[in-house]
Amino acid sequence: MTGEINLQRRRFMGAAALTLAAAQLGISGVAAAKSASEAGIPAITAGTNTSFASLKQIVAGVLDVGYAELGSGDAPVVILLHGWPYDIHTYVDVAPLLAEAGYRVIIPYLRGYGTTRFLSPEAPRNGQQAAIAADIIALMDALGIERAVIGGCDWGARTANIIAALWPERCKALVSVSGYLIGSREANKMPLPPGAEHAWWYQFYFATDRGRAGYERNRTEFARLIWQLASPKWTFDDATFNRSAAAFENPDHVDITIHNYRWRISLADGEQKYDALEERLAQFPLIGVPTITLEGDANGAPHPEPASYAKKFSGTYEHRLITGGIGHNLPQEAPQAFAQAIIDVDHF
Repeated sequence: MTGEINLQRRRFMGAAALTLAAAQLGISGVAAAKSASEAGIPAITAGTNTSFASLKQIVAGVLDVGYAELGSGDAPVVILLHGWPYDIHTYVDVAPLLAEAGYRVIIPYLRGYGTTRFLSPEAPRNGQQAAIAADIIALMDALGIERAVIGGCDWGARTANIIAALWPERCKALVSVSGYLIGSREANKMPLPPGAEHAWWYQFYFATDRGRAGYERNRTEFARLIWQLASPKWTFDDATFNRSAAAFENPDHVDITIHNYRWRISLADGEQKYDALEERLAQFPLIGVPTITLEGDANGAPHPEPASYAKKFSGTYEHRLITGGIGHNLPQEAPQAFAQAIIDVDHF
């Protein structure tokens, strides 16, 4: 789920939105997409779309990446990143809205999900934060994408944060659900108040052999429980859940999930090739690209309060609270609001 355990981690207990900067909207230098005023996102009911027309595959870095793509190939690019335990269907309603607004939309399966596979059976099944971000940079290189607006939720939001912080030349603008999620294993050694520790129960479960075996055996039931806890007011149906659950049958899914959560609390090592990146991330670098952060008013997952991360965004910045019982999987629950944020931040 979102967020590393760090000194700023607290559960979001209030319903107040925090808007710290008024955005001055202007037309971007890349002119193919419509301006925000020209492309107000039409109303859409969540669940209107149920699938992507087709999936593509491309070799990128250590992976053969599966991804969905919508829109014109020569349009400005938006990359949308999913989290755990979700998949590309997080954006099944968002992507068509953005394609209609004039964007090329790329939605990849992260390592360990869907049709994404490691090229080598010997490659470490590594879920550390820098590795996942490096995957997306490799994907952009493979697709010939120099810059993109990047949006994310959960693991995808953290990955988008990292790209914006470490590779700002590749990230034109950022939309991040639950804000600043870059983590540090050193900071994660600090204990939290009991209520906050309780919210991370699954991380402690995954730290045990019993937890790994339990997730391997019950991954579908486990994911459904997380969906219910993280979005307590989202009345998703079986068909919606099952479309995403299919992505968890990836042969590397359990290994990646377990390694991710064990790595965070220093129970598993990362790869040495990412050490320099992790050292930079451990300094909690500022993010200078234009950013909109989003939060749902009914997010039941661990997540930081907006006030705790606002100063981490040094460029044009806005925070939006999305109301109406919106939980953790915000893009799928409130696709219109997420798509509008992508268009708006592109024109900050």
